Amino acid sequence: MKEEFDYIVVGSGIAGLFTALQAQEHGSVLIITKGRIDDTNTRLAQGGIAAAVGRDDSPERHIQDTLEAGAGLCDPEMVAILAREGPQRILDLIGLGVPFDTLEGELALGREAAHSVSRVLHAGGDATGAHIETTLTEAVRRSPISLREHTLATELVVEGGRAVALYALDERSGETLRFACRFLVLATGGAGQLFRHTTNPEVATGDGVVLAFRAGAQIMDMEFYQFHPTAFRIPEAPCFLVSEAVRGEGGILRDVQGRAFMKDYHPLADLAPRDVVSRAIVHEMRRASSDHVLLDVTHLPGERIRTRFPHIYRFALDHGLDITVEPMPVAPAAHYMMGGVKVNAGGMSTLEGLYACGEVACTAVHGANRLASNSLLESLVFAKRVVDHTQGKLSVKPSGQRREQLMVLPRRRAFEGRVPPFSLAALQELVWDNVGIVRDGEELVEAARVLSAWADSLPVARDRPSHDLA
Repeated sequence: MKEEFDYIVVGSGIAGLFTALQAQEHGSVLIITKGRIDDTNTRLAQGGIAAAVGRDDSPERHIQDTLEAGAGLCDPEMVAILAREGPQRILDLIGLGVPFDTLEGELALGREAAHSVSRVLHAGGDATGAHIETTLTEAVRRSPISLREHTLATELVVEGGRAVALYALDERSGETLRFACRFLVLATGGAGQLFRHTTNPEVATGDGVVLAFRAGAQIMDMEFYQFHPTAFRIPEAPCFLVSEAVRGEGGILRDVQGRAFMKDYHPLADLAPRDVVSRAIVHEMRRASSDHVLLDVTHLPGERIRTRFPHIYRFALDHGLDITVEPMPVAPAAHYMMGGVKVNAGGMSTLEGLYACGEVACTAVHGANRLASNSLLESLVFAKRVVDHTQGKLSVKPSGQRREQLMVLPRRRAFEGRVPPFSLAALQELVWDNVGIVRDGEELVEAARVLSAWADSLPVARDRPSHDLA
């Protein structure tokens, strides 16, 4: 394989694959991914992709719903881009062959939390992400795009203030490789594996944020991590997402005594924004000294559940639970990273030559709490904009509608005190307990101290220059 490309894309979810497919029209492209091409969060996405394509919908309504869900911290200009360009990106997916579900000849649209209308497209019932990932993967394999699976990006090369290359580890041969490029695009996804309970796959370890930060790019809004309210909490079963669309179809959250409780927390009850629902569930679990609440769909027609949510139904059945006759035990789990590499409306970071899109990027469209099913749409919209920006097709102005504070991380001080031995399990436990759904300053300081001590104890630990956060 050659060592120089016009574009290098790190990551193979919807953001990375769509970027690569757009970029191939303008030069040579290499995709690097640390697992298989389909080891992604995209493949696991159930609910669908939101876009204003319905008869009773409009980009303006989509904008308003997104701003309200974001708790006042969205960038209105970026949200407008998302909503207004979204429908065209849906047409792009359809053109590539994504088989969205239809009803009587029209796209079938579902309702999810904090949406004022039904605007969520889905495929295969609750297998939207899998269909998108498969379709884009097949398109990439038919194209001249180069692909390296099982290859871990380890360091970005910066020369003259510009990202010009990266080092990567071939995890099968152990060989360190160097690839140069004109444009480097991070599409590495989130960091759910930092938490004990997560809906994310094992590959979601925050690599892209680390790569960008160490190279000198600004990072933004990392304090905002979204917890999905409903993941199966079945003994000995893996953490498995129960789509928001289940509540959109009429599912009801109940405490362990069977009482419907969400009306006590928000006027939208079970369709309240995710952060509200997650905190409500935590409160109810603590009140009842339980590790779960119940999500009840037993009042809905069984055939409707089996047809609309075949994967959820089958997963539960495989673990001894028929959700058409028994409520599901559920609890929140880490789901989506709102913060990430700070980018502008063209997907460009603060480091020249370095772009980011998808979950690893912070476009500020999600604010403090992402509106359900906006993530796949954001990936598409800004992946297209990344390529357009590299080709000089976008005139991007700095956003002036979102107040920002620039901070520099202080140099880490040595920590004296007893800490538990470092392990992945200990890290996940610490982050879940101290940096999770409900947290306070004292717990955050304690977590920082433990992390500092662990960092000093690791053989690879070394001082690095401080970088800016936004």
